[in-house]
Amino acid sequence: MSQADPQQPSWLPIVAIAEGVIVAALVIALIVVSVRHNGSTANASPRTGDASTAMCPAIPVADQVLPSIVTIAASRGNQAGTGSGQVFRDGGYILTNDHVISPAAGGGTVSVQYSDGHSTAATIVGRDPSTDLAVLKASDEAKGRPVIGLGSSADLKVGQPVVALGAPLGLASTVTSGIISALDRYVPVPGDTVTHHLIGAIQTDAAINPGNSGGALVDCAGKLVGVNAAIATVPNAAGVSGGGSVGLGFAIPIDLANPIADQLIKTGKPSHPTTGLQVQEIPPALAKASGSPSGLFVLAATGPGTKAGLQPGDVITKIDGAAAVSSEQIVVATLTRNVGDAIELTYERAGTSATTTLTLGAP
Repeated sequence: MSQADPQQPSWLPIVAIAEGVIVAALVIALIVVSVRHNGSTANASPRTGDASTAMCPAIPVADQVLPSIVTIAASRGNQAGTGSGQVFRDGGYILTNDHVISPAAGGGTVSVQYSDGHSTAATIVGRDPSTDLAVLKASDEAKGRPVIGLGSSADLKVGQPVVALGAPLGLASTVTSGIISALDRYVPVPGDTVTHHLIGAIQTDAAINPGNSGGALVDCAGKLVGVNAAIATVPNAAGVSGGGSVGLGFAIPIDLANPIADQLIKTGKPSHPTTGLQVQEIPPALAKASGSPSGLFVLAATGPGTKAGLQPGDVITKIDGAAAVSSEQIVVATLTRNVGDAIELTYERAGTSATTTLTLGAP
């Protein structure tokens, strides 16, 4: 969405990736730290009752979950960032966002701090920038630390209460609460070198801010249902975005994150299938001026693309029945599918339209 339109939201990863990137957040952090201690903050109602009418009882949830939550520091050279994560597998495996640990990629350092203040070094086990997920391994194997319980995002309901845990602005062991505002959102989050695709994202009004990235979104039983990843803010009149929570936060559903994390642990990289296509967007204005259809111009086709009958010079006009307007649609179409799954593509060649089924191949 255009950041120049003050009526449109802009998506922000909820972590200060490099020093000085989120200046306002750093100033706020200094003010907050100067007036309150760096301990747990539970700003949820202690009411209990039916999940559809009451907030989660934050005290027992915090007591149960905080020992599994870590604050992450990643750095390389003059690049540095902080975020959150959770111990989610025995042996010290920690689930977080890729954009949290990306400053350390390529020879940097990563450390994790537990809720009791103890710190240890960590290594990057695997990264998946496309879905903004990453797995770390704590050097001390998180011995004596509980593994967070895994829930399911499949049964979540709009209006259901949830609790978010992490380290906003570096304030470790912070707890906030809210509800699930919406389900199955698609949120593209532009990064430095890649766009992160939050597929089927959980929208929540629980307050999450820079530094909450990678932290837990849990249900009232303290089970992990999502990984907090982004917030939406409204740009000012000058089109500049920034600031903190306005009640629009987004989390990666655990049912998507869990199998990707398993793959990262096993192989160190994701196994998303491929279309074998390289495409270039044709803007509507250019298409109109040239008399060609708008869509995605096929630059190259190999493997699955060739088997589907596509050739360089074809223009893909529809993907699974939806108008083809962005090259990112090709990426998104593969992220929740497996090798052998099919995508229906409509394309034009020399003024003739045709439809083909592309079978996704191994990466």
